[in-house]
Amino acid sequence: MNEIGKLFIVPTPIGNLADITHRALSVLSEVNLIAAEDTRHSQKLMQHYAISTRLISLHDHNESQRAKQLIEKLKLGENVALISDAGTPLISDPGYGLVNQCRETGIEVVPLPGPCAAITALSGAGLATDRFRFEGFLPVKAVAREQALESLKAESATSVFYESPRRVLATVKLISKVLGENRPVVLAKELTKTFETFYTGSAEACVAWLEEDTNHQRGEFVLMIAGEKRDQTQVSPEALKLLTLLMKELPLKKAAAITAEQFSLKKNHLYQLGLEL
Repeated sequence: MNEIGKLFIVPTPIGNLADITHRALSVLSEVNLIAAEDTRHSQKLMQHYAISTRLISLHDHNESQRAKQLIEKLKLGENVALISDAGTPLISDPGYGLVNQCRETGIEVVPLPGPCAAITALSGAGLATDRFRFEGFLPVKAVAREQALESLKAESATSVFYESPRRVLATVKLISKVLGENRPVVLAKELTKTFETFYTGSAEACVAWLEEDTNHQRGEFVLMIAGEKRDQTQVSPEALKLLTLLMKELPLKKAAAITAEQFSLKKNHLYQLGLEL
């Protein structure tokens, strides 16, 4: 009986081909099959590194059917690598269905670390990174997009989105309208490529920058919005309720730390409040 194969999740460069890891190249060379979002696009990477492994397509429109085929191959002992056009598979890219079915079937899934546009942009944006909220692409329909941004009004964590060149101006205008002209925003585009650009400013300033030159709207964007600044000494009724409940079961110091993390408050202030209670 054949040993069951493994599914490898392999991140690929988001621009600069030199960003691929030695381990990723080794896996792509040694597996029996590579499932790629766009085989024509991925073929350029394979040719660059002289990798001759056979490519098969797996994208949004055929994932359900293709996943069944790939699982059969994995059960027969073949190893398969999953890649997307750029970055880490499944992060706003296809692959969830395949990975989910592999897990349910008992097939080992081996994720490799590597390039991811959201993390790359966030690390160089100068915004808070202790907490962040990745939203992928905003909804296409106008009403749904506005509702998605409305939900961020009280969000204290940095919000991270992907955006296309043809929609980026409209999206930043909507951010200015919904979250306020002064909300800090960072636009990162063409990451790791020749014309990599970071622009930092208020939502209003970002709109002006995009409008002043159509070249500023070219390229794939990672759009980051600073979180809403909260008064960390003002404790909401919900936070006070949680602190009170936790104090019954835990030491005050631990109860204050948990509540502080949950509501983005200062734990020392909560500790003092707990003493008063």
